[in-house]
Amino acid sequence: MSARFDVVLSDDLNRDIDKAVEANATNRGELMRKALQLYLAALDGKRRGLKLGLVDPKTEKMQTEFIGL
Repeated sequence: MSARFDVVLSDDLNRDIDKAVEANATNRGELMRKALQLYLAALDGKRRGLKLGLVDPKTEKMQTEFIGL
């Protein structure tokens, strides 16, 4: 079973999404599905006491931590 929904985006966010779609040769639906999967994974990690961030592959140190998800 699948679901469909409407969402209102700011002009800035809409432009950023369009740029990401073009840069990654994907479509808006696929980008939104991936974004929601990442958000749900972040929520699950937070529930388990984990952090979400960007890690430098060379040093394995977190460079950016996402807070407030």
